[in-house]
Amino acid sequence: MNQTDRVREAVAAHRRDLVALLAELDPGQWDGTTLCAGWRVREVVAHITMPFRTSLGRMMLDLVRAGGRFDRMADRSARRDATAMSHEQLSTALRDNIDHPWAPPGGGPAGALAHEVIHGLDISVGLGLGYRVPIDRLKLVLAGMRPRNIAYFGTDLTGVQLQATDLDWSHGSGTPVHGAAQDLLLVVCGRRLPPGRLAGSAADRFTRSATAS
Repeated sequence: MNQTDRVREAVAAHRRDLVALLAELDPGQWDGTTLCAGWRVREVVAHITMPFRTSLGRMMLDLVRAGGRFDRMADRSARRDATAMSHEQLSTALRDNIDHPWAPPGGGPAGALAHEVIHGLDISVGLGLGYRVPIDRLKLVLAGMRPRNIAYFGTDLTGVQLQATDLDWSHGSGTPVHGAAQDLLLVVCGRRLPPGRLAGSAADRFTRSATAS
């Protein structure tokens, strides 16, 4: 099996994990907050499944209406579909597309894996669930975090070195910030984590206040 096939297999495996995780949520949790600012679980799942459900023509029309700004288009689409679709329909959209070949433009299968892993963590960490991304998948995602990928998120990592406690991975230089690899991935992606997940004198830079919802 070549590397591309291994990554595609990891994408499918991660989607299966997300389907199983979503199946355990009660209706109230679907309206729970995630690490994606302003998005509940239902908006995140609507976003994950958007490429499976939306034609290229519709996506381009939405992009034009958003002034060519992809992030604005994605936000509007997620909010629209989260309102229009039940959580059962959203779950089905993911379950029926386990092996869908979608990949973000220029990202290939590795980009698809990063997309699924990061947004899955937005849900599981946001809800306080104990899901752990398998280390082999994390290694694939972290290996794909090139400078341009990190720059896309606009996270200020100046003066800190992220050091994983569960695998041999670090990023940057400066004051150490320790945490599980999946939590450091979220830091790289601009998420602020719940208290207690990071350690080090600079950890507060990337941690929510205890009262944040």
